[in-house]
Amino acid sequence: MSKVASAVVLSEPDRNQLENWVRAQFTPQQVALRSRILLMAAEGKQDLEIADELKVNRHTPALWRKRFQTQGLDGVWEIQPGRGRKPAYDETKVAAIVAATLQTKPKGSTHWSCRTMARAQQVSPSTISRLWQQHNLKPHRTRSFKLSRDVKFLEKLTDVVGLYLNPPDKSLVLCLDEKSQIQALDRTQPGLPLKKGRCGTFTHDYVRHGTPTLFAALEILEGKVIGQCFPRHRHQEFLRFLRQLDEEFPEPLKLHLVLDNIASRSTGNCVDAQHHASAGLCFRLWAESVAWLLGQNFSKRRGYPASIIQ
Repeated sequence: MSKVASAVVLSEPDRNQLENWVRAQFTPQQVALRSRILLMAAEGKQDLEIADELKVNRHTPALWRKRFQTQGLDGVWEIQPGRGRKPAYDETKVAAIVAATLQTKPKGSTHWSCRTMARAQQVSPSTISRLWQQHNLKPHRTRSFKLSRDVKFLEKLTDVVGLYLNPPDKSLVLCLDEKSQIQALDRTQPGLPLKKGRCGTFTHDYVRHGTPTLFAALEILEGKVIGQCFPRHRHQEFLRFLRQLDEEFPEPLKLHLVLDNIASRSTGNCVDAQHHASAGLCFRLWAESVAWLLGQNFSKRRGYPASIIQ
């Protein structure tokens, strides 16, 4: 007479959970198999019947009956120690690969790739890729940085950020910058236009008509850009551009210009510019060696964005 297996009693939540694991798309196959065994055992089927239907060893249903009774649903996902594929490389080899990635560089290159590291360590490229993913190593990626040495960094930071977060009434904030050494290029001969069966053409050589400088100011509220080009890059040209800004905006508005520190806009030149251009100009110099970006949070009443420090 065959031995009768112990009954598996499932509560309604446990049954629903096992059925969800069986139906789920990304459930591991071993977990789905264990769930089917427990569901069939709860229906009253014996171990031999379950083993024959699921094409498994006859001892497997008995094992999961016993484990479910002792561990519950948590045991369905557990893998016993010593099971599964053994690692191909020991901890010493893995540590050597990680150390080589962090502390060395390949000859004639800026960083390691999976294939160059695999050849150096005599392993497969997929092994290197897997180890880099496990240790979150990305040798091909770099991020730039710059520490400001401005002695008045905190003072300037508070001034500019406070200007955006709490701007004064009846005033307008403009973000001012310039682009120097722009090459005014022209081709030596006219190119041919686009036509059927032939793309447009242009000559490989060019003629350079000087290197002008562009001064531009951005009004965030309306997205308006006021710009002017000059043949040279000096504080005299900067003064001329400030006078243009003074003419662009009504007299009652006080202009707050946020700009960085360069030679043409040094403190002495800014004081001179404020004296010559208009009393309605106020300069807010940003800290040295610091980039500043403009946020997208606008105020309809004043139109000033929040400032984000990079």
